[in-house]
Amino acid sequence: MGKYFGTDGFRGEANVDLTVEHAYKVGRFLGWYYGQKEPDTRCRVVIGKDTRRSSYMFEYSLVAGLTASGADVSLLHVTTTPSVSYVVRTEGFDCGIMISASHNPYYDNGIKVINERGEKLEESVILQIERYLDGEMGEIPLARKDRIGRTTDFAAGRNRYIGYLISIATRSFKNMRVGLDCANGSASAIAKNVFDALGADTYVINNDPNGLNINTECGSTHIHVLQEYVKANHLDVGFAYDGDADRCIAIDSNGQVVDGDKIMYLCGKYMKEQGTLVNNTIVTTIMSNFGLYKALDREGIAYEKTAVGDKYVYENMSANGHCLGGEQSGHIIFSKNATTGDGILTSLKVMEVILEKKQPLAKLAGEIEIYPQVLKNVKVKDKLAAQEDSKVKEEVAKVTESLGEGGRILLRQSGTEPVVRVMVEASSQDICEKYVDQVIAVMEAQGHLL
Repeated sequence: MGKYFGTDGFRGEANVDLTVEHAYKVGRFLGWYYGQKEPDTRCRVVIGKDTRRSSYMFEYSLVAGLTASGADVSLLHVTTTPSVSYVVRTEGFDCGIMISASHNPYYDNGIKVINERGEKLEESVILQIERYLDGEMGEIPLARKDRIGRTTDFAAGRNRYIGYLISIATRSFKNMRVGLDCANGSASAIAKNVFDALGADTYVINNDPNGLNINTECGSTHIHVLQEYVKANHLDVGFAYDGDADRCIAIDSNGQVVDGDKIMYLCGKYMKEQGTLVNNTIVTTIMSNFGLYKALDREGIAYEKTAVGDKYVYENMSANGHCLGGEQSGHIIFSKNATTGDGILTSLKVMEVILEKKQPLAKLAGEIEIYPQVLKNVKVKDKLAAQEDSKVKEEVAKVTESLGEGGRILLRQSGTEPVVRVMVEASSQDICEKYVDQVIAVMEAQGHLL
């Protein structure tokens, strides 16, 4: 991770950690960088944004920087992160930018940059952007006369993405009662259109963004809302998205959560039966549950583990030719169809398994037994100092020894927030709580907590 860009872009509180000046300079650099790669061809960049109020401010700042460097800019307006990725790789853009802080509160925002292949931008280019932000590269030339860029509307690109999603479905959703929690975010512009077109009886909540309510007591990070809604309305299945709709958590008809681990299991098993699970392997992160690995072992499915972040999952998949991977949080990548996590695509894949196997989600997901897990986010003054503190490491070693073969403990720095995540998996919730709290107590005693 760099000084500004974490595991999923440049993210922070709008006008505090991430300012319009930052956005302008990111635009200036990207317009110049991609423009000078093909000097005789004008650079083309596509921009999407989520529904938070500051997204408009950053959109205009990025556009000013890009066009000042000679790039032509196409605006998708409110759309999802995976739709930007799709448009970049299918419409011949040099790069794409998504303005979103994903699942963060409305007052945060972020800049995600996507390369010409529709993938998260490579680290080598990110380091160059950071050097420019810190004034270490000197001035970038301004475009002049007819070389100054222009901006055009490209809402048609979003509509093409919607059509692509619809084309992926293998069956009609007729007579299926489906609930969607759009988190008052990017999915609000797309998800209902897709499910309606496929014939579902679609019930939608948190689909009325006002710039301040994105992720607020809704979406995949507040899953209890959809749980209650599915049960109250006797729905067959529910899907909750995050702010930019690159993740999905499902709810079965009983109101039980089907998280990313369970989704990878049921989709992976189905794909193996269909002969489409390339290399018979699923790529997970270190945060996936013990229960997933036990279930995959039982089914004879191999797996690999990466650092946390769908960027790292995709890098492993791309390098090794795997076709399914993801995170417990609901970032799931189906590489045949997408180069990033895609919440709406994931929900369509889950629907395919339900319909093709003619089994309810509760039965499909019930085959995997998830270990109790407690994860607490601890706000700290310095993430590295807190995690590397000798007393903290000593306590973690004690917990590891106590858990033995029956569980595990994991400390991980967030790539997007000033927190250290403390996670324990064990045979009971009480044991998990006990050991998580023990480690946090040591962090507090050592003066690391904010």
